[in-house]
Amino acid sequence: MRVSAGTEAVLGLRRRPMEAAPTTAYLMLDGGGCAMACAFCAQARDSHARADALSRIVWPAHPLEEVLSALETSPSGLERICLQVTLHRGAGKRVREILRALRTSTSLPVSVAIRPRDLGELEELLACGVEVVGLGLDCAGERVYRRVKGAGWLSMRRLVEEGCRRFPGRVRVHLMVGLGETEEECCAMMQQVYDWGGAVSLFAFTPVRGTRLEGHPPPPLGTYRRMQVARYLIERGLARFEQFRFSEGRLISFGRPDLPVLLADGRAFRTSGCPGCNRPFYNERPGGTMYNYPRPLRPEEIERAIQDLDLSPEEVK
Repeated sequence: MRVSAGTEAVLGLRRRPMEAAPTTAYLMLDGGGCAMACAFCAQARDSHARADALSRIVWPAHPLEEVLSALETSPSGLERICLQVTLHRGAGKRVREILRALRTSTSLPVSVAIRPRDLGELEELLACGVEVVGLGLDCAGERVYRRVKGAGWLSMRRLVEEGCRRFPGRVRVHLMVGLGETEEECCAMMQQVYDWGGAVSLFAFTPVRGTRLEGHPPPPLGTYRRMQVARYLIERGLARFEQFRFSEGRLISFGRPDLPVLLADGRAFRTSGCPGCNRPFYNERPGGTMYNYPRPLRPEEIERAIQDLDLSPEEVK
């Protein structure tokens, strides 16, 4: 079993300095890599990245029994467990074994990020006590999907749609900003997911050494901020994709004259994920560009984030 470096510290498995502590225990099923060949992923079958990496986070290995024991006495700051599952032989059986073990060690709700074979496997996970299943669609459309993940767009999109419709509120769709999609394509896909009954967890592409996209830049901060706000407004029913205005694929208006009021608490710029998920520094380096804030924003950070939207003065006055 692998645990993220921050989780390792929170569980007392190793002392580490932390600028922000994770509020979810992030675990990864260690299957010796993944059968998928996603161009951005350190676990991909054609990746030359270090074996204990996922995004820019290091995931040290620990015996499952040690992790379970630590979870039994976990600090009150933890609100959830998230199990990351790579696609490999025997993964489904191993996940079910771990879920049974977790139920005897903790009452924390569990999310699983996985590529299920089909709707039946997704349903089986939910029946085993998983509260939320995260599906890594990652790409906003077929054009980008083929370049970054390969074949299978139609089957994956169908699985996402069927999962969201059949289990409303229990499927979160992972979308990554910065893979070559336009902002219009990203907003359209986010609206589609919410119309199906799902929810979106938004990530910023992070180049990882040893992956095929190691030389690809992360998204401009302004682009990511606009996608954060679009997701926030759509999720809360405050606006729809049809109200947004675009120019050559770039979002230029949210169609809400009261936008600064809606963004005044800064929640739009925090990590989007399952309840209790803050994913500290998954896409960022401490002291660097902050894409997803893992904590409440300070007033000056909210002001700066709104400025980063780079909209017309009339839009944010």
